[in-house]
Amino acid sequence: MPINIPEQLPARELLKEEKIFVMDERRATTQDIRPLNILILNLMPEKEKTELQLLRLLGNTPLQVNVSFLNTATYESKNVSKNHLESFYTTFDRVKNRRYDGLIITGAPIEHLQFEDVAYWDELKLIMDWSTTNVTSVLHICWGAQAALYHHYGIDKFELPKKLSGVYSHQLTDPTIELARGFNDLFNAPHSRYTSVSIEEIEQEPRLQLLAVSEEAGAFIVLSKDGKHIMITGHLEYDACTLAEEYERDLKKGIDIDMPENYFPNDNPKKQPLNTWRSHTHLLFSNWLNYYVYQETPYVWE
Repeated sequence: MPINIPEQLPARELLKEEKIFVMDERRATTQDIRPLNILILNLMPEKEKTELQLLRLLGNTPLQVNVSFLNTATYESKNVSKNHLESFYTTFDRVKNRRYDGLIITGAPIEHLQFEDVAYWDELKLIMDWSTTNVTSVLHICWGAQAALYHHYGIDKFELPKKLSGVYSHQLTDPTIELARGFNDLFNAPHSRYTSVSIEEIEQEPRLQLLAVSEEAGAFIVLSKDGKHIMITGHLEYDACTLAEEYERDLKKGIDIDMPENYFPNDNPKKQPLNTWRSHTHLLFSNWLNYYVYQETPYVWE
């Protein structure tokens, strides 16, 4: 999928090095097709890393995609330059009258807070409510998935005895669902969080379907039966080294934390971890864009 992103975005050159098809605006306007418009609400602290991870995945099918980045107006990120935000991000007030084919709401390392105690919770609720009428399908990641389950379906998160960090095996509950098309019956995915959600509550909610579960990590892929909301409790978008970077960061902070499980070769942190989830990550994003966005979105929003 050619992705149309700002020419000066730092991720652009890295994507080109990886042979991801990046299109400039001049070429995009010469194609007689209606591109998909995808909005990304990036709540992660290291925004440039998340930009690269997500753009890499959005650039993997034959469709043309215009990508815009959204940040919160009620909370200013401390881990990215103000210039970067002003150059490449917008706020909800500037887009609330627009329609988007897809929206991605990322995770955020704030699971220790009650949702109502999050500085931008009221703003996020406005965005999630707006998305029900102005967005065809929304992909929620990690904390973003927990926020969606709580706001839309009343399913709260609960604290785990210790941080869930590692790469875990997951099993599909229904391989005929389009979101899982091409998946193996068993597949790996990374997790990095202190909280979880109840499988029982998800299964009791008639508007939801639990598509993938892990014996160690619990509920993983949850989708609304109307395709509007897709909730991923882990981090399929992570690079091979991301969990290692988080582990080193936590150790430097003096946090008492276990080594990520099933991650480092022979449980040796000095060895380079392998990405064993990449193919299923690309499948999930491709299936979401095709079956839940492209096939469902109107050619012209009324």
